[in-house]
Amino acid sequence: MQVKFVDSIERIGRERWNQVAGTNYPFTRYEFLHALEVSGATDRESGWQPHHLVVYESNSDQPIALMPLYLKYHSYGEYVFDWSWADAYAQHNVEYYPKFVNAIPFTPATGPRLCIKAGTDEDNVYSTVATSLIQQAESLNVSSIHILFPTPAVSDRWQELGLNKRRGAQYHWYNHNFTNFDDFLSTFSSRKRKNLNKERKRVEEQSLRLEVLQGPDISPEIWQRFYYFYQLTYAKRSGHGGYLGQNFFELIATTMAEHLVLVLAYDQNRGDEVIAGALNFKDDETLYGRYWGCMVEYEFLHFEACYYQGIEYCIANKLRRFDPGAQGEHKIQRGFTPTETWSNHWIAHPEFSAAINDFLLRDNASVDAYIEQAQTLLPFKKSDQ
Repeated sequence: MQVKFVDSIERIGRERWNQVAGTNYPFTRYEFLHALEVSGATDRESGWQPHHLVVYESNSDQPIALMPLYLKYHSYGEYVFDWSWADAYAQHNVEYYPKFVNAIPFTPATGPRLCIKAGTDEDNVYSTVATSLIQQAESLNVSSIHILFPTPAVSDRWQELGLNKRRGAQYHWYNHNFTNFDDFLSTFSSRKRKNLNKERKRVEEQSLRLEVLQGPDISPEIWQRFYYFYQLTYAKRSGHGGYLGQNFFELIATTMAEHLVLVLAYDQNRGDEVIAGALNFKDDETLYGRYWGCMVEYEFLHFEACYYQGIEYCIANKLRRFDPGAQGEHKIQRGFTPTETWSNHWIAHPEFSAAINDFLLRDNASVDAYIEQAQTLLPFKKSDQ
């Protein structure tokens, strides 16, 4: 096997990339990662410099494994927080950036991070990639390697190869063969069920109407409107217009519409004007809540558009899981189960490596205890937990 690093996904090409990565999980598709690159969301200026890893069979130009990889010059848009590590480096006059990050930019969704062609010796690939990553990090004087949101089994593999595990927590909804939303609510205790129904009723009382559009049915005018909401909401929350430009959304609208589900909210008191939108991605089993924006704040609209409509969509389309995005303990009382996430880390500096590995041992135990405690806050009847 031979390993190469490339500074643009275009150097691999759509056909060869998707032959290895597949087209079910939306975030490792060529179309998604390419849209990030050509729209300027992932380049040197943005602090996400592509440095993708490609594995070839010896004497072949056909890739057998691919890893979306970035030289990172900050820690924004990752959702596995290492700011305290960077601060510790700075306090000791040691450079923490750049670092290697194997992740889907701005997307804290568990899934494949090293894509391997079917029929390939996976153990050999993982061993080869681990060695090559560390060698490349040392060659470029990169401080560390971070693999974010791999699947649990893959995280175990990286641990065995010297990249220590870090546990995190998110809140996911699981479809236990529900027939409709009321069937799901029947698993709640009476008081929790009443509270959720009040939230949904309050949305109706504000004369709001919800609509769900599949990707091919989203018009250019709706895309423009959604992007306005997205920018406006980011500006209110973070003081900037968001990580993604309008051309990113225009690209995915044309290249991967089959993965897109847009929930729109209309205010019937404003002439049925569309006033908010929640954009989701989907694959064969999972709905992924990704981007939200609104023009005006309405009571409980965020919960309706971003959570309850997504649950209804999963039930109607028999999707197994709904991952609504990172953080948000308020999701627990609405039926989203605390769920482990994982990342893996290799630190070049010996002293910092020892300190961070010690931190990970304590932090993992703390997260484990948190998840156990958070499980007790779920709204379900005792027999359904």
